[in-house]
Amino acid sequence: MERALENLYIWKESRMVVNCIYKMLAKNNDWGFKDQIQRAAISIMNNIAEGFDSGSDAKFINYLNIAKGSCSEVRSMLYLCEDLGYCDSETRLNLQNAVKRITAGIVNLTGIISNEAE
Repeated sequence: MERALENLYIWKESRMVVNCIYKMLAKNNDWGFKDQIQRAAISIMNNIAEGFDSGSDAKFINYLNIAKGSCSEVRSMLYLCEDLGYCDSETRLNLQNAVKRITAGIVNLTGIISNEAE
């Protein structure tokens, strides 16, 4: 099987989250909030991508850790999204669960990469 970024579950799931957030906030005029959550979501997807092609396991793990931090930011901001009336509780929960799956996948992948390096 070809080693490709597009085969990574965590990258595919993060792409879905980015698209959902963009669609959810498409007509929202709270530019500061919208920009922050969109940038954080994009950071998840792009740090996974950058790490994948970084050329070393240590760099990949570093990028994955940055992506994991962005996951926490998105999860946090989704509470505000609901609090401010920009999404309903079901949407918040569904997106947070997706982000939690990404976080778990990042943790698992980091462990695999670390074990292979030993």
